[in-house]
Amino acid sequence: MSKPVLLTVDDDADVLSAIARDLRKHYGRDYRILRADSGSVALNLLNELKNLGDPVALVLSDQRMPKMDGVTLLAETVKFHPGSKRALLTAYADTEAAIGAINKSQVDYYLLKPWNPPEERLYPVLDDLLDDWRTSFRPGYGGVRIVGDRWSARCHRIRDFLARNQVPYEFLDVESSDEARKLVSDIAVSELPLVILPGGVRVRAPEPSDIAAQIGLTAKPKEHFYDLAIVGAGPGGLAAAVYGGSEGLRTVIIEKEAPGGQAGTSSKIENYLGFPTGLSGGDLARRAVAQARKFQVEILTPQEVKALRLEGPYKHLRLSDGSEISCHVLMLAMGVFWNLLPAAGADRLTGSGVYYGAAASEARHAAGEHVYLVGAGNSAGQAAMHFKDFADKVVMVVRGESLGAKMSHYLVDRIESTDNIEVRLHTEVKTCHGNEHLESLELWNNQTGQSEVVPAKYLFVFLGAAPRTGWLKDFVARDARGFVLTGSDLDPKTHLRDWPLERPPYLLETNVPGIFACGDVRSTSVKRVAAAVGEGSVAVYFLHQVLATL
Repeated sequence: MSKPVLLTVDDDADVLSAIARDLRKHYGRDYRILRADSGSVALNLLNELKNLGDPVALVLSDQRMPKMDGVTLLAETVKFHPGSKRALLTAYADTEAAIGAINKSQVDYYLLKPWNPPEERLYPVLDDLLDDWRTSFRPGYGGVRIVGDRWSARCHRIRDFLARNQVPYEFLDVESSDEARKLVSDIAVSELPLVILPGGVRVRAPEPSDIAAQIGLTAKPKEHFYDLAIVGAGPGGLAAAVYGGSEGLRTVIIEKEAPGGQAGTSSKIENYLGFPTGLSGGDLARRAVAQARKFQVEILTPQEVKALRLEGPYKHLRLSDGSEISCHVLMLAMGVFWNLLPAAGADRLTGSGVYYGAAASEARHAAGEHVYLVGAGNSAGQAAMHFKDFADKVVMVVRGESLGAKMSHYLVDRIESTDNIEVRLHTEVKTCHGNEHLESLELWNNQTGQSEVVPAKYLFVFLGAAPRTGWLKDFVARDARGFVLTGSDLDPKTHLRDWPLERPPYLLETNVPGIFACGDVRSTSVKRVAAAVGEGSVAVYFLHQVLATL
């Protein structure tokens, strides 16, 4: 496969030459640097690259060009290479147009001229964009290859597991690829998917845990005892890990699926402080994991806590593989999980057209399709804005009378101004039809009582959320919905009858001394990424107060 392409576009020959020179100097070893002197030339070149199957990592365009300006060009780029990063090189006077384009998701970033010195004003920005691009790039050679049926639930689990753990892979569909059929000609359908690992090792019909170690993930703890054990690697858990590790605590995270939690499936978070152009949940998780590892935090995934045992000041956790680790202080950061869709046939078709969360691994397969989303929160809105770049049409199925009740205002405005997003209010999914995969949906209008059957291959569900805290049993106090109670939410007469200390529980501490909770799993928490990060960070201060008394 050819090197990925960096395409720069400018009608000024001197500027075009200078920017190409700087790109070649810093990126020439890993990327092909191509130039175009107009928008039309650039689009023709992008079309040729698409036909050749050559990946385009970045298009960097000047804004002020005759006939076609940079914003228009970058919007058209999505049609040829939807996964590429798009950046504007602008004069100060064009910043308003650049910000407007960012708000419409046509542009990932803008840079001001002049960009000298590039080491300070160009390369750091492009490095960040290209790092993000590489996490979703499927190289097709030398990496992991998955051969299977695109509608297989087991195949989806593997693809989603790799995507969420940011492991690049190539997927070959046995329905449409001659190469795929040749690779699996000697194995039974029941043994699909076939996973071909780097080096040629072939694994038939694996579960994620079967290939985790071979792709660099670790589920076995190195130690038996830690200062701080964190259950869950969502934003709150990762924040606690970064602060704990940076202050010298022996810290371990136990994560059932993939770092990032529910937020990690968000296609774009645009209101997180410090990222004016937004970032995906996967990008945020990747950065946080790198930061945690920098401070020697141990991350176990895929791994799950099955039981808690208390012994004096010590907390013992039994893991899914039967092993046990212990800690002085325990942080509960398990987040929440999507509620199941209450529609006939949904359970049977889960992973075969019905998906929970954004399922980024499926976005590219939705080209030319009508994609249905159920839900009216920010996650559903972010997914709609993501899928509209791939699907022919996105239909949001909303039970209530408006989007604005649960969704941020900026997302509502964005959705309402997007031509290929349709919002169907007062509507619910009653039945999911299909044999091997989803084929149609029965939609019911709860205002008129009328039903309609529509063809559909993709349904993504974003319905509420619930915690999985059953393993805490009677040790840790929870509210009626299973969310963990902390601090002032604990009732002294009921929850703190056996509290053994003279001091009251710290902020974010549960009814068990030394067990804390942060993020979405905590009762009365603010369900926002920034809030979870703040709680995870603040909790470390109180962890130190506990450790100081031991």
